[in-house]
Amino acid sequence: MNLEDIRCYCLKKKGVTEDFPFDEETLVFKVMGKMFLLTNINDVEISVNLKCDPELAVELREKYESVQPGYHMNKKMWNTVTYCNEFSEKEFYSMIDHSYDEVVKGLTKKMQLELAAL
Repeated sequence: MNLEDIRCYCLKKKGVTEDFPFDEETLVFKVMGKMFLLTNINDVEISVNLKCDPELAVELREKYESVQPGYHMNKKMWNTVTYCNEFSEKEFYSMIDHSYDEVVKGLTKKMQLELAAL
């Protein structure tokens, strides 16, 4: 797994764009203009910030050492996940899916309809 794998996975999702809104190192993926994944393109390790249901966020942090409260994010709803041998690639992608779904769930009905129409 590498950053390009994550990038391709995210861009296959409906309504997703990528950009560098903060600096030249922080790649951000958004669905309908709302962030669901952030990563530093210069980090040696694969590490991403993902939105998460608050209860699940705590469960994941307790289960995995490589899942920590979101770096520079709302620690209640964001996790920083470092990809390692602690969980499978499938589970890592599942965390990305959950982040995307959490953001979509928070969109206005109008935006959800626009997304569904894409």
